[in-house]
Amino acid sequence: MGDIFKDSVLDKLQAGELTMTAIAITLGIALAMGVFLYVIYRLNTRNSFYNRSFNKSLAILPVITAAIMLAMGSNLTISLGMVGALSIVRFRNAVKDPCDLTYLFWSITLGIVIGAGLFELAILLSLAATILVFVLDLIPSFRAPCLLVVSGENAAVEHALIECVKSHTKAVKIRSRNVSTKGAEWILELRVRKENDLVQQVAALEGVRSVHMMTHDGEVRF
Repeated sequence: MGDIFKDSVLDKLQAGELTMTAIAITLGIALAMGVFLYVIYRLNTRNSFYNRSFNKSLAILPVITAAIMLAMGSNLTISLGMVGALSIVRFRNAVKDPCDLTYLFWSITLGIVIGAGLFELAILLSLAATILVFVLDLIPSFRAPCLLVVSGENAAVEHALIECVKSHTKAVKIRSRNVSTKGAEWILELRVRKENDLVQQVAALEGVRSVHMMTHDGEVRF
């Protein structure tokens, strides 16, 4: 009785057999969407070092995922086998940029949607995501704070240093103050537009030994 039930379920799931035309159309659309995603990532990436291997993976993933979806949808035995096989896969490479993780999820989603036969949804998804990617880049971001590291001969330099910095910006915070017999050192957090002018004026103060300005393009906290 159990064999009869199993055979009937398998027959129903395998009724929609895949044709070469359907496979070619599905994988062709997945390939086109993968190339589209490759171009968008190449144009939009802001990483200091462009990772071509990662971008190639983004283009290939929709095709592979669509093929998996086709196989899982056409045969119950294959789908159960793939679920078991994919459950043991582990990825060890850490994704440093959150935006890269978004592109990775976008690529896998395209493969799933295309493999399910929802071609219009895949196209609309790509268009909507592309518009968001470029529109959000046009929104101006707040200037990230700078760190001004100043080394002086003694603690008496601090008053002149603060007055000089305040002449360029009002938003200044002393993050660190280190005073010893060999001298003093301050780390100031500030936002300033004319960084070079500030560094030169601070360096010209009496008792200042060295000046370092550090900036970053990371997230700004409020």
